[in-house]
Amino acid sequence: MLTLLAFLLTLAVLIVVHEYGHYIVARWCGVKVLRFSVGFGRALYTRIIKHDGTELVLAAFPFGGYVKMLDEREAPVAEADLSRAYNRQNVWKRSAIVVAGPLANLLLAVALYWVLFISGVAELKPVVGEVPPNSVAAQASIKAGELITKIDGKKINSWEDVRWSLLQHALKGKQVEVEAVIGNETFLHRVDMSHLQSADFDTDVLEKMGFIPARPFMAARVGEVLPDGAAQRDGLMKNDLIRSVNGVPVPGWEAFVQRVRESANKILYLEIERAGKVEKLELTPSTELQNGVKVGHIGAAYRMQESELKQYLTEVRYPPLSALSHAVIKTWDTSVLSLKMLGNMLLGTVSWKGVSGPITIANLAGQTAQLGWKSFMAFLALVSVSLGVLNLLPVPVLDGGHLMYHTVEIIRGAPVSDAAMEIGQRVGLALLGLLITVALYNDLSHLIHSL
Repeated sequence: MLTLLAFLLTLAVLIVVHEYGHYIVARWCGVKVLRFSVGFGRALYTRIIKHDGTELVLAAFPFGGYVKMLDEREAPVAEADLSRAYNRQNVWKRSAIVVAGPLANLLLAVALYWVLFISGVAELKPVVGEVPPNSVAAQASIKAGELITKIDGKKINSWEDVRWSLLQHALKGKQVEVEAVIGNETFLHRVDMSHLQSADFDTDVLEKMGFIPARPFMAARVGEVLPDGAAQRDGLMKNDLIRSVNGVPVPGWEAFVQRVRESANKILYLEIERAGKVEKLELTPSTELQNGVKVGHIGAAYRMQESELKQYLTEVRYPPLSALSHAVIKTWDTSVLSLKMLGNMLLGTVSWKGVSGPITIANLAGQTAQLGWKSFMAFLALVSVSLGVLNLLPVPVLDGGHLMYHTVEIIRGAPVSDAAMEIGQRVGLALLGLLITVALYNDLSHLIHSL
């Protein structure tokens, strides 16, 4: 239920903001708006704005919306209203109305990031954890425990900054300077990302490069036992400390999880410590399919104490004016990165598996909503940027396609012909249909693999 509500709220906010951008600029330009619709299909709710007669509509299918303006190309217009018809406006006004929707989404992202940066965001400190041998990080002599302070000369405040900066440089496939410190010593590393392959971007590219954040040590102590799982069935209890599995000592929770994953439907002989006493237990993990691979699963979780986590976290917070500056930069960087990712997909250097559709968006909306309002706002800002950038692409049927027509009109001094626009519409619909198909395929593929 929370996932559904979060998904509907996400759609509602993004659609209303986008269409309101079109609506308000159309009004400013003197164009009469006939209908402001959230969703498509049959109207579930309709209200008339008395002073202008605009219909406010909530429709049955919430995956989008539209603003319908007075236009002679769609229906006859009364003589008294001709000056308020969209098609009678000059190309600059029409362009402003078109660009207002994507711009509204980008401004929403700026506003959301601004609130987050003012209120403060808890993020992981930019401390490097274990560095896998032969990884890109290891080849650059980066060591566990180093605190990353600068990348390419830019200050780093959190691990999110590390992720964001390295991802942008990874897409360029070049070297980058990473400055880090341990105690009073400062190190300057040259990280070479020229050998990254397309497949590296299908998963966490930073982990592929060996950049893994330092995490608190997690003892193999059960923090939670889920109902109807193998752990509950076989008698494992909350606060049990796993000392060994099949006679082999367990150094921590991650090692225990790894043993469980490797042991689907196999009996594990555990030695546990419970209430100060050592006991023996037989545990048989059930089978779960993850990304097409069968792994063991017991239905138990680790519960980290707040004191354990605090030493690895830092709060990123800025005063209002500085927060606004960072919000604009964050929105700009996210937009540029989205375009770079799309460009690399078109060139074949990045897989199309990263394209997500409504199922993934709904899932992420629910997950971030569970984590709290700040996580949900950050997610909403990211999706808002993606929507704004997508709509600015020069593809007919999108806002960017209309801007492309208007640009041609400015250059030619005359509007694009109806025949050319009709061909463009067909091409645009085909491209959009292909994108939707890829997104749904990826969604369903991820969903099936997670069952």
